[in-house]
Amino acid sequence: MALILSGREVARAWQEALRARLGVLAERGRRPVLVMVRVGEDPASVVYVRGKEKTSRELGIDSRTVVLPETTAMDELLAVIDALNADAQVDGFIVQLPLPGHLAEDEVLQRIAPAKDVDGLHPLNLGLLCQGRPRFLPATPAGILRILTHFEIETAGRHVVIVGRSNLVGRPLANLLSAKSPRGNATVTLCHTATGDLAHFTRSADILVAAAGRKRLITADMVSPAAVVIDVGIHREPDPERAGKERLCGDVDFAALQERVRAITPVPGGVGPTTVMSLIENTVLAAERR
Repeated sequence: MALILSGREVARAWQEALRARLGVLAERGRRPVLVMVRVGEDPASVVYVRGKEKTSRELGIDSRTVVLPETTAMDELLAVIDALNADAQVDGFIVQLPLPGHLAEDEVLQRIAPAKDVDGLHPLNLGLLCQGRPRFLPATPAGILRILTHFEIETAGRHVVIVGRSNLVGRPLANLLSAKSPRGNATVTLCHTATGDLAHFTRSADILVAAAGRKRLITADMVSPAAVVIDVGIHREPDPERAGKERLCGDVDFAALQERVRAITPVPGGVGPTTVMSLIENTVLAAERR
């Protein structure tokens, strides 16, 4: 039976470390302000934004959510971003991804002021990350690194296979894990849903990160028994045990893999809580810099 890599356990320890820093800010009369912009009702986005807002407020951060309709025009969204850039009270903000198809994601991310880009997705911030001197670590990759560190899972010299090439997770995570650093020094293979014979690569992984956005893409026959599996996916599906209800699942077949691999993150309760905490830490960092 696999070791369950509980993101909630990691998040609790992370919260305690941040409370001291928040206390110092409070003594200076500063309460960090985090704003989240969500366009539409994408189910995963609703779950993540709700979790971010709840945890932020519990820690004493002024957390606000701006919800815009699915039909929001590009100029309307850019006007909201410009207003947040100009608001001296706002330490950091994010635009929750994915966006509706008619909105240009790249243009939206470029419009966010780099000093307030607490998701770390502005091209300037991603460039600094590639140079090894990040302003902010992207939230999900940073949360994954924290899980590996908390459970003392070695990355140096290991083969990490990442399935998913997004700028949100796959590409920045590959950069961090391959960097010459205490939490890096891995050999990284970056795969995706168009990779030929994907199982050939995933079976060779010491650490497998599933971030392709495909429900149960990774099955038990695609992994080594010695592998550590990090599941970034989040999907809704009918709950067979509760009529009319839904449940969450990830990019891996958790029920099958937990009987086979060395360690695995659950969904929910795995990468999600650490992604939230990474965003909060970036917000605290932005407030400290200001």
